[in-house]
Amino acid sequence: MKKITVLFTCLVAVLLMGCRAHMPVAQQSGKEDVAYLLFVSQSGAYHKKAVTVDVDGQQYQAEGVRPKDAQRRGTQYSAPTGTHQLTVKSADGQVLYSKKVFLSAQEVKNITLP
Repeated sequence: MKKITVLFTCLVAVLLMGCRAHMPVAQQSGKEDVAYLLFVSQSGAYHKKAVTVDVDGQQYQAEGVRPKDAQRRGTQYSAPTGTHQLTVKSADGQVLYSKKVFLSAQEVKNITLP
């Protein structure tokens, strides 16, 4: 009986050592250092229409959404955090939005277009 108890204890010890539950695991914490821009067209004139976004001289194309679609279906565009000069232009070059904005990490900034 004593041999079975010792064998059982050794078996349990080997199984527990194999789990590596006591080993440290590298974990990544914190949030990504990026903010998001969402372009909301109040009148619907720029809904699903391309606009040119300029963030401190870096330009890209974005698409406007209706206010009711902004929470669920709006496309969010990434932007660096910090203070930036943001300019949004229509396809014909008309300035729709121009302002200095501060973007914090993981913030979704709604940019209201006419």
